[in-house]
Amino acid sequence: MPLTLEPIGYARTPLTSRVEAPRQPGAAAGCRGTIELLAGRGFEHALADLAGWDRIWVIFWFHLNAGWRPKVLPPRSTTGRKGVFATRAPHRPNPLGLSALRLERIEGLTLHVGEVDLLDGTPVLDIKPYVPYTDAHPAARSGWLGAEGQAVDSGKPADPVSAWTVGFEEPAHAQLDWIVARTGFDLRGRVIAVLSLGPEPHPYRRIRRETAGLRLAVQDWRVRFVVAGREVRVLAVESGYRPAQLAAEPLAGALQAHREFRARWPGGGAVGAAPAAIPQ
Repeated sequence: MPLTLEPIGYARTPLTSRVEAPRQPGAAAGCRGTIELLAGRGFEHALADLAGWDRIWVIFWFHLNAGWRPKVLPPRSTTGRKGVFATRAPHRPNPLGLSALRLERIEGLTLHVGEVDLLDGTPVLDIKPYVPYTDAHPAARSGWLGAEGQAVDSGKPADPVSAWTVGFEEPAHAQLDWIVARTGFDLRGRVIAVLSLGPEPHPYRRIRRETAGLRLAVQDWRVRFVVAGREVRVLAVESGYRPAQLAAEPLAGALQAHREFRARWPGGGAVGAAPAAIPQ
């Protein structure tokens, strides 16, 4: 029997493409957005009493996905593809997503949320409160991710994937400070979130090996790094745009910021760094 679903609202976030989206809300610290519920549906009454909860389950539709895959390659997998039902991948028979977001406040039909991993314009299908005593199971096994999580003092299970240490050399520190001050984009936080999972080349995490070493792509920035033992050292940041792409007049927004960045660090700051690639 056919099922009919209608959005109750839409997510409004700074994430506009799939490559920008954190893979889990836990990796989205500092990313805020809103869920705007539709007017004229009586949702003002449906929101009564929700403000007392710290977190909410948001059920949504992966609206940019077409088709599905029985097996997928998750960002954390080091042993190949996994069955899609054993992952959180968006390529599902029914493209339903589930996120536990932090509820900051409610204003009318607008929910202000934190730790957002939803793309801008995502259709929201339902909202439920996150109930800690019944929704949290700290001792649950972690499947292919590793051994059973070990509970810590907070009651939250430890991440089953052992984190790598991420450090920053100059000029990376100065470059990352400049980027967040100039654009508001916390590139440092995104680099730590990705590289702490491991430096191995991986298509979903956009890590690749090049002649000059290892490179991570985050949005339209390129990050050069090296590995020593269990530590990742970030050497420098580069713009993902070639100089010719930034030569047009006038430039606005992000492209202007990239032009200013290239003027300040003409070589990206990395000795022997390869030329920047067109963002992909």
